[in-house]
Amino acid sequence: MLVNEFLEQSAKQFPNKEALIYQNRRLTFTEIENAANSLANALIYHGLQKQDRAAIYLENSVESVVSIFGILKASGIFVAINPQVKAKKIEYILNDCQVKTLIIDARHLKEIPKVLTNCPNLSSLIITDDNKHVHATTRSHSHSKISSFSNALKNYPTTSPLNHCTNNDLASLIYTSGTTGSPKGVMLTHLNMVSAANSIIEYLENTNKDIIINCLPLSFDYGLYQILMAFKFGGTVVLEKAFLYPYQIIDLIIKEKVTGLPLVPTIAAILLQLKNLHKYDFSSLRYITNTAQALAPKYIVRLQELFPHTKIYSMYGLTECKRVSYLSPEELSKRPTSVGKAMPNTEAYIVDEKGEKITKSGVIGELVVRGPSVMKGYWNLPEETAITLKPGPISGEKVLYTGDLFKMDSEGYLYFIARKDDMIKTAGEKVSPKEIENVLYEMEDILEAGVISVPDEMLGQVIKAVVALKKDSKLTEKDIIMYCSKRLENFMVPKYIEIRKQLPKTSTGKISKKDLE
Repeated sequence: MLVNEFLEQSAKQFPNKEALIYQNRRLTFTEIENAANSLANALIYHGLQKQDRAAIYLENSVESVVSIFGILKASGIFVAINPQVKAKKIEYILNDCQVKTLIIDARHLKEIPKVLTNCPNLSSLIITDDNKHVHATTRSHSHSKISSFSNALKNYPTTSPLNHCTNNDLASLIYTSGTTGSPKGVMLTHLNMVSAANSIIEYLENTNKDIIINCLPLSFDYGLYQILMAFKFGGTVVLEKAFLYPYQIIDLIIKEKVTGLPLVPTIAAILLQLKNLHKYDFSSLRYITNTAQALAPKYIVRLQELFPHTKIYSMYGLTECKRVSYLSPEELSKRPTSVGKAMPNTEAYIVDEKGEKITKSGVIGELVVRGPSVMKGYWNLPEETAITLKPGPISGEKVLYTGDLFKMDSEGYLYFIARKDDMIKTAGEKVSPKEIENVLYEMEDILEAGVISVPDEMLGQVIKAVVALKKDSKLTEKDIIMYCSKRLENFMVPKYIEIRKQLPKTSTGKISKKDLE
């Protein structure tokens, strides 16, 4: 099965059912199918060939959704670029994977005028705004064919073009945030993405009655899969640009009778600060999911209190395989810091430094993942690919070494410890930042916490905690250190505390550790 068939099959099965709600627009599966077909035919006319890369540099919108499926229908590979990404990184991505077509709006186009002249492989631009922007752009980008998104939908047939891909061909390149260097293009095949979607749909028990609200960027795989999965099972997506206006989102949840709410910890923190949340009717909400970073146990308790009839799924994954594990909602109160067990059709196990499987509970090692959702590799980076994808138990198979340290309890439940690179060595001891962060989050006034190491002449490294507090909190650095000293071993107590209004985030909503230094 190909990813574009998610839309095609739902358009046949539920032709007049609402598939996408965005602002004042409500589109059926048939309408999106027709638009994607027209765009695909336009892309082919402008020279897009099998496995050519086409980039989408748009905020969440109807056009971004249509673009994803249009590119796939044209047998291309879509590259969704976060609209917050700046010119230098955009130029790197466009050149790294030799993007042939760029779908962009006029506002973003004005911000990167010099980028396009430095991208020799870029042969066509499709602009989502009206024609006056297209004419103005043509003069400054004469090396590329310029066309209008709306004209593409009007002037090209709505019949589906012949697709030349198999499920082993690439469907998408998702670029990592590049926190440790240049972004890496994660190569995902149709088989990878279909397998991941099937497994997640299975454990979330999705049906065509589900209505999902998505405030996460489609350049973030967590946001992207809300669209892909819903289109596979025939559900509806209420799409928002971002979680900017919380009460507006709440109103939409109630008005549209939303059943699924995907969260990241940042969104959860904002949501739980709102007043009178218990007065709203959230009876339609069937499930909440969380990934990117683990929710603090105190947030889990608050969510359970506010949404007593809603299933809460704590999950773990990474771009290189989409999702690894989930914790059954029934286990959440019993083991709130666990990310559960491997999802269907996936195996996850822990290995020691020699690559040998660890079977004893409580022993820390690197998490390894095997299954059909594991990426094909990093684009044009064979050495990095070889470090991450290594021979598995079956001849010819590659398994994913995640670079994340985990432990497993006696019942087989997984617990995230830290990124291998994040572990802190101080006073001769190895310290997990996550363990300290969990203690910090126990403090009522702490909304966000990030733990890093800083150089020290005597100890080599010492621990620094950066926190954001509730408004009007009177908590001091001394209070925080005293609290930690009563709950942590001496070598784990932060030497330095820094209080900020808010902590820096990556484009996927994670706390950016490199910006805490």
